Amino acid sequence: MRYQLDWRKIPISNPPRYFGKQGEKPMLKRILLVAVVTTFAIGSAFAQESCETKAVGKDGKPLSGAAKTSFMKKCTTESCEAKAVGSDGKKLAGAAKTSFMKKCQSGA
Repeated sequence: MRYQLDWRKIPISNPPRYFGKQGEKPMLKRILLVAVVTTFAIGSAFAQESCETKAVGKDGKPLSGAAKTSFMKKCTTESCEAKAVGSDGKKLAGAAKTSFMKKCQSGA
């Protein structure tokens, strides 16, 4: 004799489980969350290229002394110039730019 399941008699508060056992669904969420966070962390770590890593001469050797000092000053100035934008999207000028550049170059 074969029994047939009557779906009308199953209470709505007890929906069918599509992920197997009860404990598997939260674990799946945790694994996916860790994967997403790790992906963004690795991506941003590779994307950051500082002036220190760019300070290399034509021969492939790291710069030192006055050449490195000059390069670092130029590099930080250029990177801060790109960031010197007001809240309205326009480039900063005058005292606002001077203040921003001073703060940006000091690393604060």
